[in-house]
Amino acid sequence: MDLEKFNTDWLKAWSGKDVPRLVAFYSADCDYKDPQTAAGIKGHDALRTYLTGLFAAMPPTTYTPEEIWPTHNGYCGRWYAKIGANGEHGRMRGFDLVVLKDGKIALNEVYVHQLPA
Repeated sequence: MDLEKFNTDWLKAWSGKDVPRLVAFYSADCDYKDPQTAAGIKGHDALRTYLTGLFAAMPPTTYTPEEIWPTHNGYCGRWYAKIGANGEHGRMRGFDLVVLKDGKIALNEVYVHQLPA
């Protein structure tokens, strides 16, 4: 599996707010965790509902991969994001732990922080 391509394509789906395409990257029984979902989200239906609401509330955001580090069962990846068409709503840096099962994301833990303007 080409992890660099997988990560780049996945982040493009995030940037495009493409919920169906994004959910297709995840296994049906996936676990998703980010700072807004303390208890996490499990499965396609819950993830689809969460992403639909999240994307409706977010300005355009462009995610750019920086680097990935392969692990024994997936990878860790760091990315940057511009919030707003030109970053006028801020910037952030994030890091994802991605555990893969049969070529799909079984576990995704997201860590983010804001960057100075």
